[in-house]
Amino acid sequence: MKRFSIFVLCLLLAPVAWAAGYGPLVIERSSIGFVSKQMGVSVEGGFRRFTGQLDFDPAHPEKARARIDIDLASVDAGSVEANNEVVGKDWFFVRQFPTARFDMRRVKVLGNGLFEVQGMLTIRNVTQEMVTRASFHQAAGLGFFTGNFIIKRLAFGIGEGAWGDPSVVADEVKVIFVLVAKPLASQK
Repeated sequence: MKRFSIFVLCLLLAPVAWAAGYGPLVIERSSIGFVSKQMGVSVEGGFRRFTGQLDFDPAHPEKARARIDIDLASVDAGSVEANNEVVGKDWFFVRQFPTARFDMRRVKVLGNGLFEVQGMLTIRNVTQEMVTRASFHQAAGLGFFTGNFIIKRLAFGIGEGAWGDPSVVADEVKVIFVLVAKPLASQK
């Protein structure tokens, strides 16, 4: 009877252990957006297509790794005209640089579900270190990572020529992300 009880206890505890880590992204529930300012007016946009790999265990966040690849041609800048402009040579130049990438390198626990995330962001073949705060919470069997950070678009060569004037389009762009991931045990 004792062996049976231990077996049942192991079966009951096993799902808890399986749900400890998060990995596969749920792309249809995730989002990557941005807010820029054009002549002082906020303009919101986002990207419709991206992929990613994630390995995050809330019990061991220091071991976390992630890589997000963004299809820059999937940009939604608010209108067809704006979308056509920002994929061109002066902006993202998607013919030569179709993808932006974020490689998470380090996670530091700040407490209360907050983390400092450090990684490398590459756009137009320019790579810069990014450090941001992100929150993590679990709900409905999924892991939710949310946060934002500021990039200086001109440092990446985004918005050249007439668009290089920060009084027309601000240099600072706020990037906002919500990444939803399944527990590692549900990779079936």
